[in-house]
Order: sequence, then C-alpha cells, then structure tokens
Amino acid sequence: MLFELSEYALYAIDHELSVTAPHVPRVALLGSVTDYDRLCQVLRAFQVSTVYHAAAYKHVPMVEHNPVAGILNNAFGTDTTARAAEDCGVDTFVLISTDKAVRPTNVMGATKRLAELCLQGRHARGSTTRFVMVRFGNVLGSSGSVVPLFKQQIRGGGPVTVTHPEITRYFMTIPEAAQLVIQAGAMGEGGDVFVLDMGQPVKIADLARRMIHLSGLEVKDDAHPHGDIEIRFSGLRPGEKLYEELLIGDNVLPTDHSRILRAQEYHLEQQELAEKMQQLAVACQQQDARAAFALMQQVVHEFHAAPQTHDWVASMAE
Repeated sequence: MLFELSEYALYAIDHELSVTAPHVPRVALLGSVTDYDRLCQVLRAFQVSTVYHAAAYKHVPMVEHNPVAGILNNAFGTDTTARAAEDCGVDTFVLISTDKAVRPTNVMGATKRLAELCLQGRHARGSTTRFVMVRFGNVLGSSGSVVPLFKQQIRGGGPVTVTHPEITRYFMTIPEAAQLVIQAGAMGEGGDVFVLDMGQPVKIADLARRMIHLSGLEVKDDAHPHGDIEIRFSGLRPGEKLYEELLIGDNVLPTDHSRILRAQEYHLEQQELAEKMQQLAVACQQQDARAAFALMQQVVHEFHAAPQTHDWVASMAE
C-alpha cells in the first residue's frame, strides 16, 4: 500500500514500481498522515500489518521558515498515524527518523525527535502495536539529497554550492538504508530506537570535488584558475549544523546485526507529554509560531536553536 499526500509523488513511485517490480501487487492511495479517519479506512480495508512511516517535511531551511506546518506534519502526523495504527490492530509501526533528531538545532530535527517521543510514549502505555524507530543520516539520491542538486549544478556549468568548507554528513545508499530499516523493524521489541552504522562522515566539499572529477571536469580554484567548475561556499543556513550526531547519550547496545545498534534514549512521562502536545496543538491551530517554537524547546529538552532561528521567529511574530 502506497499512502501519499502529493499526487505527483504518488504517481512517480507507482510508475517506478510498475517498471521495476511489475509482478508485485500494489495500491496507490491519496491521503494525509494527519487525517485519522482516512488512515483508519485504509488500514482496516487492506488489513495492514506493518506501517513504514517515512512521511515528513525534511528540508531544514524550508521547515525552519514554516515551523507550524513542520510540527503539524512531522510530529502530529506521526502521532495521528500511530493512533490509527493502534486502533486498527497494526502489528508493527516503523518510524524512519533522522540523525538531525539528536540535539537538534533546527525545527525539522526537533519535530522528528518529538515524533520519536510520541511513539516511545505509546509503547510505555502498553500498546499492542510494536513501535520501532530507526535513526540514520543522508541517503544518496533520495529526496533532499545533495547529489541530484550537485549533478544539476555541474550540468549547468557551476558553481557547485556548499554551505561551509568543514560541513560533514553521514551517507548510505538507498539499498543499504532500505535493507537495514526492514531488518531493524523485524528485530525491534517495541519502543526501540535503532541507530544504523553510517560509517565515517564525509565532507560535503570533498563529495562535490569527487562528483566534479567523476564528470570528467576539473575544479576551478586558486590553484587551478582555468578549471571548469567552481565550488562556492554560501554560508550555513538557518538551523544547520556543521556535524550531525546519531546518539543523544553514550548509552548504546549492540544487536545481532553488526550495522544496527540499539540506543538507550530517555522518554517523557505520559502526563507531561500529553500536556505539551495539547498546548502545542493550540499554538499550531492559532498559527502562533513563537509559542509553538517555545513549546518545542520545552518538550524536546535538548533542542537548542541556532541564533538566526531565534531572530527569524521573533521577526515573524512581529
């Protein structure tokens, strides 16, 4: 079952599967993860046993400038889908989380950590649905990946834009990520936060240089003034980190799979989480970005926003 809000995205994945896996039965369904009734209709009609929840607004600067929309989609959308899954007897619910949920400096990362907290809370209340969270970094070629952007910039003659010379990110391929997510989902007992071994982080500037060289071109810089493609550093964007992390604390346990680790993360008491979610819902309903932002910092304890984010939220509230 393919469940998607964007008609074009749903058409694209449905068409891709018709070519790559023509014998696999599939149904393309339009709907929102914030629509409880539609979710229940689908889950019951098709007797869904496993949900892989990847729905999120994931571009950091975009969510930074649309915080209420990000909170509604990423946090409340996850909680609504989880509630529907519980009520419809779904066996397993796997949340695709992100390294940006660890000590977030941006709204997107904070909303994903809040999504994790919502699932941890449901597990703590004794849910019959097994909730599993899988946290990892960037996937090469996926939606939001820098790789398609770099390819487009190289085809256009440059420049290739990188925010900072020292910025690094973790990367894995789509097949690696998909296989590890399925395996982690199968081994979870409920309330688990799994962390995928992403290997060593990669400097984005080095990735840009490699892609230029693989295109048969030369980087244009002070040492090679007659090169083909310039790498231009544009400055860190609102909420952007130089380095991403995969763990909030140092408490991590091995699993039967060498590339999957189990993180031991805190979760909120049921009453505290319920109160904050209620307050957050009111702030979002009133489109009060400043109040919503302040509440996010209260509920996601390790959320420390970048100074430019504070400035932007203040200016928008005015």
